Amino acid sequence: MAFTSLTFIAFIAAVVLLTSLMPSPGGRSGVLLAANLVFIGSYVTSAEQVAPLAAFLVLCFVLIEAVRRSRSSAVLGLGLAVAIGTFIVLKKFSFLGDTFTLPFPYLIVGLSYILFRVLHLMIDARQGELDRPVSPLQFFNYTCNFLAFNAGPIQRYQDHAANSARPLALDEDKVYRAFARVIKGFVKVGVVSAIFNYLFENMSARLLDPAAHPAVPVLGAMAVAAAVFYTVYLYANFAGYMDIVIGVGTLIGQDVPENFNQPFLARNFLDFWSRWHMTLSDWFKTYLFNPLLKVLATRFTSPKSGPYLGVIAFFVTFLVMGVWHGTTAVFVVYGLLMGAGASINKLWQVFMTQRFGKKRYKALGEKTLAIGLARGMTLSYFALALSCLWLDMPQLAGLVQRLGVPGLLACYAGLSVAAGIAFLVWDAVVALLQSVRPGVTGVSNGVIVRNLALALQILVILTVASFFHKAPEFVYRAF
Repeated sequence: MAFTSLTFIAFIAAVVLLTSLMPSPGGRSGVLLAANLVFIGSYVTSAEQVAPLAAFLVLCFVLIEAVRRSRSSAVLGLGLAVAIGTFIVLKKFSFLGDTFTLPFPYLIVGLSYILFRVLHLMIDARQGELDRPVSPLQFFNYTCNFLAFNAGPIQRYQDHAANSARPLALDEDKVYRAFARVIKGFVKVGVVSAIFNYLFENMSARLLDPAAHPAVPVLGAMAVAAAVFYTVYLYANFAGYMDIVIGVGTLIGQDVPENFNQPFLARNFLDFWSRWHMTLSDWFKTYLFNPLLKVLATRFTSPKSGPYLGVIAFFVTFLVMGVWHGTTAVFVVYGLLMGAGASINKLWQVFMTQRFGKKRYKALGEKTLAIGLARGMTLSYFALALSCLWLDMPQLAGLVQRLGVPGLLACYAGLSVAAGIAFLVWDAVVALLQSVRPGVTGVSNGVIVRNLALALQILVILTVASFFHKAPEFVYRAF
C-alpha cells in the first residue's frame, strides 16, 4: 500500500474513525490488529507469500519467551544467532547464493525493522526488563505496527505498551496539529521529493549513459549534482513519511518517536547521525556500540587508549549499520564509508582536543566560517557516500575509475565549499525572516489563516501530483 495513494488515505481515515468509535485500550488494540493485517495483506496476493514472515514471527515469539523464562546468556546467544541467521536467509543476502533461497516469492518488506524490535525484546528479556510475558496480540501489534512496518521508527516495546494501555484522549488543538503534521508530510513526499526525484532520475540517466563520454570535470559535476538531488529526495521522502505516521499515530493514540532533527544543521558526521534516522542510531548505540565499548574497555585498561577505543567502536557500529541497508556487495562499501566517516570524525576530535584543549577547540568551532565549512563537509561526505544506495557495484567501480582519486577529491572539496556557502546564505535568510516574525505571529495563529495555509498546501500537493502523475514511492522500505 503506497503511502501517497488514495487507498492509503482512505485506509488511515477508516482506522482513525474506528479508533475514535472504540477509544478504550482494548478497542484500540483490536482496531490496530485489524489495520496491521489489512496493511500487510495489501502487499501480498496469496497466503503463501506471507507464510515466511508468519513463521519468522512465531519463531521469534518463542525465542523471546524462552529467554525471558531462562534469563540465560547461553539461551540469549542461541536466540540471537537463530533470529539473525533466519533473517539473513529470508532477506536473500547475495553471499548465500541460491543455496538457501525459498522456491517461491514472498514478502520481505518490514523484515529489517521487525528484526530490530525482536532483538530489542530478546536482550531486554535477558536483562530482566520484561517482568511478564508479552501476549501474542501485543507482540504482533508491536512488531508489525503498520505505522512503523516499512521503515520505523524503532520504538521501545515499553513505550508502545504504555501507549496501548492509555485510553484515547484528543482535543481540538491536538487534532489540528496532527492533521497539519500529516499534510506537512505529504508536502515533503508529494512535492519536494517528487521534484528532486525527477531531477535525480534525469541527471543519473545522463551520468550512467554508456554512450556518453563527458570530460572528467563535467562527469564530476554530474555525479555531484546526482548525489545532491538524491540526498534531498531521500530526506524529503523519508522525513515526510515520518511526519505522516507521527501525525496519524497521534490521531489513534500512539506517540510515535521522532526520527529526524534538522540533520543538515549537523557540523560533523557523528552529530549528523544523532539527527538522521535517530531511532536507528539510538538502537545501534544501545545494543552494539555501548556493549562493544564496554568489552574493549575491559580488555584495554590504559587511560590513554580510552579515546581510541571509541574510534574502533564507532567504526564497527557504523560498518554494521551501513551493511544492514542492503544485501549486495555495494552495501559493504557503504558500510565501510560510514565506518570511516565516524572513526575519522572521532580521531579528529581526539587530535584537536589534545592539540588545543576542549575550550579552545570548541571556540574555534563556533566561528561562522568554520560552522559553514563543517556543515558543508558533513553534507558532502554523506551525499557522496549515499551514491552506494543508487549505484550497483559495477556502476560505482566504473565511476570511481573514470574520476580517479583527483576527481573524487575535487568532487568532495567542491561540494563542501558550495554547500557551506549555501548553508551560510540560508542561515542569513532565516535570521532575516525570524526578525520580522513577531509582527505576524498573531495573524498566522488565527484559525482562518491556519486553515487557509493547510488548504494551500493541499492545493500544491494536487498541482505537483498532476504534473508528475504520481508521487514517488516511499524509498526506505527497500532497505
